[in-house]
Amino acid sequence: MMFPIKRPKLFALLGIVFIIGIDQWSKALILEYFFRPRAPITITSFFDLVLVWNHGVSFGMFNAPSRWNVYILSTFAVAISCLLLKWLWQAPNYLLRVGFGLIIAGAIGNVFDRLRFSAVVDFLHFHWGNYAFPTFNIADTAITLGVCFVLIDNFKNSRETTS
Repeated sequence: MMFPIKRPKLFALLGIVFIIGIDQWSKALILEYFFRPRAPITITSFFDLVLVWNHGVSFGMFNAPSRWNVYILSTFAVAISCLLLKWLWQAPNYLLRVGFGLIIAGAIGNVFDRLRFSAVVDFLHFHWGNYAFPTFNIADTAITLGVCFVLIDNFKNSRETTS
């Protein structure tokens, strides 16, 4: 049995702060303890911890080290996060609130990196044979999961309206 959340907006804000905290903590841990020699750390045959400074956005797009990149990408991420926060406040269900919250948390976590380091700290690297997935971080994972939740909600609602 699920218990209804009496204060979903407060819960959403606490979730955002929690995800940002985990993201920033994981990046600080990686920078401080794991990459003193700056060499990749093999965890399994398909997963490594590697330090990548991403100056662009997802999958290295716009990956040119530039102070303007920092300001433009950070401003864009904050503006989108503000819009998503408004939508989160108006979201009619839990799935959308969680989705918007995850996207906001991931975006703000990466903004903190851009403003502190002029780049985003990426360190999770999956690979299989000759294929290597682009290196990413906890914030990127939150954004991806959030987008999936929003898409699932939209798909679910579109199926309900056509039935």
